[in-house]
Amino acid sequence: MKITMWAGVMLAMILAAALSVAGGTGTISGRVVDVRTQQPIAGVTVVVVGTQYSAQTGIDGTYAIRGVPAGEYTVRAERVSMAMAPQRVTVTSGQTSRLNLAMMHVTEIPMEEQDAVYPQALKSMSTSESKGEGRAGLVRRDAPMKQRMNYGYVQPDATWRSPGFESYDNINENEFLSALDKPLSTFSIDVDAASYGNVRRFITGGQLPPADAVRIEELINYFEYDYPNPRGKHPFSITTEVAECPWNNSHKLVHVGLQGERIAVEELPPNNIVFLIDVSGSMNQPNKLPLLKSSFRLLVDNLREEDRVAIVVYAGAAGLVLPSTSGRYKDQILCAIERLQAGGSTAGGAGIRLAYNVAQQNFLDDGNNRIILATDGDFNVGMSSDGDMVRLIEEKRKSGVFLTVLGFGQGNLKDSKMEKIANKGNGHYAYIDNIIEAKKVMINEMGATLLTIAKDVKLQVEFNPARVSSYRLLGYENRLLRDRDFEDDTKDAGELGAGHSVTALYEIVLADREDDGSERPLKYSDVTVKDGARRSSELLTVSFRYKPPTESRSRLLSVAVKDRNTRFANASEDFRFSAAVAEFGMVLRDSHLKGDATMADVIATARAARGEDPHGYRAEFVNLAEMAEILMTPTVGAR
Repeated sequence: MKITMWAGVMLAMILAAALSVAGGTGTISGRVVDVRTQQPIAGVTVVVVGTQYSAQTGIDGTYAIRGVPAGEYTVRAERVSMAMAPQRVTVTSGQTSRLNLAMMHVTEIPMEEQDAVYPQALKSMSTSESKGEGRAGLVRRDAPMKQRMNYGYVQPDATWRSPGFESYDNINENEFLSALDKPLSTFSIDVDAASYGNVRRFITGGQLPPADAVRIEELINYFEYDYPNPRGKHPFSITTEVAECPWNNSHKLVHVGLQGERIAVEELPPNNIVFLIDVSGSMNQPNKLPLLKSSFRLLVDNLREEDRVAIVVYAGAAGLVLPSTSGRYKDQILCAIERLQAGGSTAGGAGIRLAYNVAQQNFLDDGNNRIILATDGDFNVGMSSDGDMVRLIEEKRKSGVFLTVLGFGQGNLKDSKMEKIANKGNGHYAYIDNIIEAKKVMINEMGATLLTIAKDVKLQVEFNPARVSSYRLLGYENRLLRDRDFEDDTKDAGELGAGHSVTALYEIVLADREDDGSERPLKYSDVTVKDGARRSSELLTVSFRYKPPTESRSRLLSVAVKDRNTRFANASEDFRFSAAVAEFGMVLRDSHLKGDATMADVIATARAARGEDPHGYRAEFVNLAEMAEILMTPTVGAR
């Protein structure tokens, strides 16, 4: 031990001497302010471009980047919804180079000033321009809402990129479909709730989220609903309800709820968990690695003796920090977490491979085997493309090891990548923006986080065209399946954890009883409705397919749904609250299908349907909608 310690000291002295010969190191420090108000900006990441050196501004807007080798560098400041032109700085050995930076909210840069004020910022932010995908322009605060919500980015391609290089997959909103021409609607369930935490982060930070960050199904599924516990042979229950649609009272809203079996933590099978933690330089921010450590402490505090945890980290390379260790030795696990430090690039592919190897070496035949990946998603070394990462995850999931993804931070959040790998890893994706959210995911939903009770869960709705003219599914755009995939057991779909619930909403237009459109004169075929459908009072039939976690053949469960002419005001609290959340998402996205929806209606409906709300999540939603309403109000004096 002493020899190793002295060897480390000598190595440090040699490195220090080498730096001295090469020119030594210096410090870059300064203050970041708002260019218009000259007020300090906290939480800005100041980055020395092309290196691992960075720092975060404090409450007074100051920062200091120490230990930077002497030389000339480009420095960039990163913060969601703000921009600045990169600046050059010279670092001198043993000295501090002062560099004050000024940033501007991208929604406040007038179109006519863009090229004159921040030409370099525009150039550096536009990743699509170099690909021939169109110029990324900024817009004024009084521009149309769709542009303001996207922070000025025209969306010609499939990925939205913010000034801090966050990325979101494009959402092509589900349109109304004819129940006669397309009577089946098929999709994979989605228990992810990351979009809600991310939307909350934007709004509480004083900005509206980009439209493609708003996934309506994830907003709805963030909340608990009072669905009954399953009875009988299936591990989940089904709840259905039909009532008036609040944003278009001539339409109906269909609510479908799926509740997974609730299992007490002490009754969970033993866990073989691998913490896969991103410790790259991009994680060196207060709302990333420090919050990540606090979050994992919560989970460690609730481990049992029969549970085992290993820790794998990745930055420039991947490494095993802690071999698989019993939950009995919490101090050892916590100490390993405390020692983590950020620095280097991001070898995500190598980290994932090592984590799967460790999980397989300690595989529990009668337990839960899971990797929990915590990252901002910024994989930039080695295997980094979404396609390569997805193929790796698809191959590794065959081992029986499941993957949960926890997103952290802002500025370079790779939401699209993290959602993909969680979907393909038979797990789910959550975004942790504060310690309360960490408690929700790690403690309140521990069973759902760790234990999968059903995999490849698919939902298919068959509409009765004699009763339904057209319909649309709210959300789940990236979970749609072909109708024939429903019975194909080789097709991957979503997983359901213990205690998880899944909710889906359909907006439907009832058929005219006198002319239901059930017969159409066509040249080559006849499209007709069966006589039995005309006599039936059923609107639709909901069918589910799922597999037990260790089986390869699916099981089927179906239930018919009737319209009981329920007024929206008389619907259940769960029905009304989920409708308010869906309405919230449509208003944020400025959906062309939002009908009469307003944020004021969202607030009123959600407030009246809060119910018992033991954790205060629904009350928080009301506050969030109130903040969003203020942000959406046109600014007085805007040009």
